[in-house]
Amino acid sequence: MSFPEDFVNATKSLLGEAEYLRLEQALSEVSPTSIRLNRSKVISPSEGAQSVPWCVNGFYLPERPQFTFDPLFHAGTYYVQEASSMFVEQAFKLCADEPLRCLDLCAAPGGKSTHLIDLLPSGSVLVSNETIQSRSRVLMENIAKWGSSEVIVTNSGAEAFGRMKNFFDVILTDMPCSGEGMFRKNVASHDEWSLENVQLCAARQRRILYDVWDSLKPGGILIYSICTYNLDEDEENIHFITEKLGAKALTVPTKADWQITGPLKYDNPVYRFFPHLTRGEGFFLAVLRKEGEADETGRKQDKAFRNNQKLPAQLGTMTRSLVNEVDKFVPILHGDTLSLLSEPTVSLFQMIKEKVHVCAAGITAGTVKGKDFIPSEELALSSSLRKDTFPQVELSLEEAIRYLQKESISLPDNAPRGHVLVTYKNFPLGFVKNLGSRANNLYPSDWRIRRSGPSLK
Repeated sequence: MSFPEDFVNATKSLLGEAEYLRLEQALSEVSPTSIRLNRSKVISPSEGAQSVPWCVNGFYLPERPQFTFDPLFHAGTYYVQEASSMFVEQAFKLCADEPLRCLDLCAAPGGKSTHLIDLLPSGSVLVSNETIQSRSRVLMENIAKWGSSEVIVTNSGAEAFGRMKNFFDVILTDMPCSGEGMFRKNVASHDEWSLENVQLCAARQRRILYDVWDSLKPGGILIYSICTYNLDEDEENIHFITEKLGAKALTVPTKADWQITGPLKYDNPVYRFFPHLTRGEGFFLAVLRKEGEADETGRKQDKAFRNNQKLPAQLGTMTRSLVNEVDKFVPILHGDTLSLLSEPTVSLFQMIKEKVHVCAAGITAGTVKGKDFIPSEELALSSSLRKDTFPQVELSLEEAIRYLQKESISLPDNAPRGHVLVTYKNFPLGFVKNLGSRANNLYPSDWRIRRSGPSLK
């Protein structure tokens, strides 16, 4: 595998000839495959899986399966995530163990957001943001599959959040970058890399940091992560945050056998993953605390939400049967769409909806069509779903794949009419509407598997 000449020269200068050759050899090898299990949808790791040492629910797999044709992947029981990036878990241990407002600023496709969902203390709310509209749709899908109700998905720029002064306790900035840390996984990135692009990316990253900085409260924590090796996008940007924005870089406890590399310039504690030392791709992380006393200015409007909306009596009664712990949810009808938001989520939603573009909040429960209620895919995948509300049909692997391809499936003759929850290995996949003569597949068209599946006979 060949790499851009400027990358080779710059990295040799950074590491030395011998160390660079070890890195180059590692980059010619097959990338390890790793997944992270969903804490709220418990499954056992596959046979032969090995733990990712810095992530409780992270596992390396002995080989790469066809994730596309695993119904448990679509059910949100696990996320396919690069192992090095799971180190965010260790950084998050420096955050307060109390309800937090957390912003994942550059969140698509959703790996770190789904990880944060499992790490946040009870009562917290995550704002998962993506600036590019097309990528925000992928983010919404992955958040929905993870099943949490304490998430708001947004599609706005960093400057929009920067206008919310002293608002967030924690901000994760997984920066758009030159991508050199992904050279092994994405060969096409070789052609896109250049020294000029590194400089452009570094400047863009500093602009993003500057734009969002005011929304972090004094005493709050910013986690900076990026898939690069070079100093410009790594140590130089951390130096910028400490010198220009007024932050202190914090030490993250690690273990020697993880072989994480420390700073290559300046004295700030930073954490760099090299593929020839750690089992994963290139990755860099630092944790920074905003200087100043904790300030509650941004919380002045954080009051309990009063829902003055009156739902139709029939819909109100039905709503109570959809989810467990129903008293913690506020039902909101917007047009013909019914959403269920927890108290902290609806309060935060009311505060930010005029400032940023909200794509989704809480659980989208379904749509109201006259006297009919059509349950949504998001409800089926929610960890709060009350499963006994709907009749269930367990699908075989072949039937589950057909369902996920949005093809017709056959239900047992004794299956009741109306909306039926289909499951695989007892995990919900979605709904069908059983008409007797046929069953309408309600799986979202945008989510469907578009490829032909493997032969299962």
